[in-house]
Amino acid sequence: MQPVLVLLAVALTPRLIGAHTPNLAALAQQGGVRPLDTVLPAVTCTVQSSLLTGLPPRDHGIVANGWYFRDQAEVHLWRQSNRLVAGEKIWEQGRRRDPAFTCANMFWWYNLYSTADFGATPRPMYPADGRKIPDHYAEPPELHDELDAQLGPFPLFRFWGPAADISSSRWIARATAQVMRTRQPTLTLCYLPHLDYGLQMHGPDPADPRVAAELRALDTVCGELLQTAREEGRRVVVVSEYGIVPVRKAVHVNRALRAAGLLRFRLEMGRELLDAGASRAFALADHQLAHVYVRDEADLPLARRTLEQLDGVAAVLDRGGQAGIGLDHPRSGELVALAAPDRWFSYYWWDDDARAPDFARTVDIHRKPGYDPMELFLDPALPAPKLRIAMQLLKRRLGQRALLDVTPIRGTAMVRGSHGLRVADPADGPLVISDRPDLLPAEGTAVAATAFKDLVLAHVFGG
Repeated sequence: MQPVLVLLAVALTPRLIGAHTPNLAALAQQGGVRPLDTVLPAVTCTVQSSLLTGLPPRDHGIVANGWYFRDQAEVHLWRQSNRLVAGEKIWEQGRRRDPAFTCANMFWWYNLYSTADFGATPRPMYPADGRKIPDHYAEPPELHDELDAQLGPFPLFRFWGPAADISSSRWIARATAQVMRTRQPTLTLCYLPHLDYGLQMHGPDPADPRVAAELRALDTVCGELLQTAREEGRRVVVVSEYGIVPVRKAVHVNRALRAAGLLRFRLEMGRELLDAGASRAFALADHQLAHVYVRDEADLPLARRTLEQLDGVAAVLDRGGQAGIGLDHPRSGELVALAAPDRWFSYYWWDDDARAPDFARTVDIHRKPGYDPMELFLDPALPAPKLRIAMQLLKRRLGQRALLDVTPIRGTAMVRGSHGLRVADPADGPLVISDRPDLLPAEGTAVAATAFKDLVLAHVFGG
């Protein structure tokens, strides 16, 4: 068996490889680059599950970054248990082919309680006093303290939110290098999310100095790992899940469903909270795709008509349409809405900002029933948001409860990049880079996301 390192460099596209990414460009030139024919929705949890199982969403069941759990009448995003993902994982197939095969999964999603041999994933601590303390979960358990001793605590607040930067990806990369040196896994999977956030904030133009800086930061981190892989005689595969496209404004699908009398909310302390279980229809918005859950079949025509008439909605798919894109799974909405290429879907349902739920103005990925890229920004309406954060954190240290309410809920046009659909030009889409070009399909031929698992195993066991 040949040891292999797989780098998942989120949002990396052929157009972004160049002068600002010398390490990745050298790997691409010495090896080979192919487009990745991704799945829909082209979002983190869905694509990663297809890469690791070789299955479309209809079979592995990860229909978005979250879904409506009908039996609980609740929306849950960013779950972490690997048991939610159906299908044989890449490490299980590798072990079946050779019992000596081992795998380290470093921060790919659904990384809790999997059958991989080694792994680490974000796992904050939530004491009863309301604090959120950065931490990670590791397998085997002793790996947790080993990584903390080597690298310090995982920088969770640099992983997502307005302070997100290269720190978290650098930590993950160095943790990966530590595991490779000490455990010598046959296959190492490393997740580097850094580029994704800057491109959502600034757009995907590499001529933008801010984007150029993000590319250089990612390339430096990748360069360190590539050097470690070379020293250990590892083959290297780089993959991305999707490409970021420019967007100009949000589409508020839940406000349209509310206006049609389909969405229901309840008042709590003067604020409107989505009442998913009581709603005739509501949308779980996830970047450029939304699962629309319709409780009664009789309401399907009204829900569909409401969405189709909404500016910024490109298509509305029923179960038959979902089958055509491999998304016809029981977890999917009765309808699936696709955004226009230059738009994205918000989760907002309130009409009066004064009645928005308190978590809307915070970074809170678990309470919001949809993805919220506005969490990457500080509210420009606040006179001194960083001072406000410092004061709120001080109150928490003094034992008081304080809300870090600095996320904007207006001005959605500040989001400049999104994803979730297939792109028109492969240069703007996801890619696969390999230092074994002979294992890649013919020049100009895409690698299907569902074929990636077999491609990686060919690097391990030989083509």
